[in-house]
Order: sequence, then structure tokens, then C-alpha cells
Amino acid sequence: MVLLLLPPSETKATGGDGAPLDLERLATPELTAVRTELTKTLADLAIDVPASRAALGLSATQDDEIARNAALTTSPTMAGLERYTGVLYDALDVRSLTRAQRARADRRLAVGSALFGLVRGTDAIPAYRLSAGSALPGLPPLRQLWRPVLGPVLAAVDELVVDLRSGAYAALAPVPGAVTVDVQSERPDGTRTVVSHANKAHKGRVARLLATTTAEPGDVVRLRALLRRAGLHVEHDGRAALTLVLRAG
Repeated sequence: MVLLLLPPSETKATGGDGAPLDLERLATPELTAVRTELTKTLADLAIDVPASRAALGLSATQDDEIARNAALTTSPTMAGLERYTGVLYDALDVRSLTRAQRARADRRLAVGSALFGLVRGTDAIPAYRLSAGSALPGLPPLRQLWRPVLGPVLAAVDELVVDLRSGAYAALAPVPGAVTVDVQSERPDGTRTVVSHANKAHKGRVARLLATTTAEPGDVVRLRALLRRAGLHVEHDGRAALTLVLRAG
């Protein structure tokens, strides 16, 4: 089995048809205490719009994000894999999966979250705004809150972990030995640059492939072989890092 850790998105889909948030029904109950504290703090903070803007790094044009936080416990929910939007999630495109593929994706995918710690595919969550780098009044940095509880949860995962989270979210709870994937572009002269603009899209395609395959890569070597069979140019440094190489032009 494989567990893919995805970064969240700042943007979230609106609405939903699920019942309001019930923290007790989310997967990974070890995280409930921190989830409860953060949810209450964020909702209470939303009463003070200027303070929310300062803590969350928002402008006056983004006050609708603060309104979402104010309604955290009353607004409708939807499955986590459908709540997050943006380039990576467009490439992942879970809504186009077959029923069997979606079942595998729900088992294999989890989203790193500043608010919930870890969101599994079927976790019913509302729209919200909180980033890994946010500093909430009266609370320690988020990494200090999450690492003691989320770290042991991830360390106990008894399967191959592929960590596609961005640096700020990986810092909330690093996973020793997890496979990472870097995306680089190779020019005709052989020189390479790190892909930034399309990085999320390529990681979304990797996530879709690994979430839906019937194969079960148990280590980084088998994972590399699986990606190569899919036509990707992947290099392995001999440890736990893979490099996806794109041919420029």
C-alpha cells in the first residue's frame, strides 16, 4: 500500500451538501483535541475582522474568507478531496474517477491541513482559511501544536509514504523516510531548472496515477518503476528522493 500526502490549497470549493462539521467523525481521532482548539480559536477570531486579516494575511477584499471561518461549525461540508481546488487538484480531478478508482484514491490520499492536521479523502469538512504559516493570537506556532500529535501518527504509517506537501506543511510534521518528488525541466543543452509554475500540475498528475493504479508499490524502487512504465522520466538518487525530469520544449 501507499499513502500520498498532498498539500492543501488556499482556495476551497464553496457550499456542500453534507451535515455541519463533526470533529468526532473525522478520521485520525488522535488529532481531535488540536482540531477542536484550532476550530474554536479560528471561529472566535472571525468576530474581529481586522484581527483576522492580520493573523491570516488577508486584505479587505478577502473578507469572505473570514466569513467562512465564522461559519466553521454551521456551514455545509463536502468530502475533503472535493473541497480543495486549484492547479494540483484540477490535475488530480477526483470527480472524473470511476467508482473503483475513487475508492482507491480515498484510501491512498490524505491532505496536510493547518486546521485539521490530516484530511482523508472521505472526511467531511467545511470551507475555511488557515495557512501553515499563520499565527493565531494566544496560540503557539502551528508546528508546535501539530508536531507532537501529528508526527507520531505519520511515523506509525505502515506503508510507503510519498510526501508531496510543500515545505511549510511538511514542517508541521515531517515523515522520516518518506519519498519526495522534485520536478525539474531539462533544456536541450542538458542544464536543468526547478519547475515552479507547473510544479503543482505535474504533482497532481503523479498523485492521480498513484491514487488510481492497481499496483501496490511497496518501496521507492518499485515506485520509480511504476512511474517509468507510465512514461515519466524519473531519476532516483538512491535514497528516498525522486526527480521528475521534463524535457523543455
